Amino acid sequence: MRTLRASEIGAYIYCARAWWYRQNGEESCNTAEMNSGTEFHWQHGRSLFYARLLQLAGWGLLLLAFVLLAVALTMNLLD
Repeated sequence: MRTLRASEIGAYIYCARAWWYRQNGEESCNTAEMNSGTEFHWQHGRSLFYARLLQLAGWGLLLLAFVLLAVALTMNLLD
């Protein structure tokens, strides 16, 4: 008895014919489009990663600004 994976069930629900082709070793006729979509998603994921890094850098700079402001105000109070 073969174990079905969740990805197989999802593929079957999405398109039973594509699932059947894959189970029987048939090549897809739209591999160029699938490769293009894979490349697009990879580039999109990379751009989201860099956007998240920039967001974290922005939060870090804001925190640094607050720390420097607190130090400056503390120095003025001590004078």
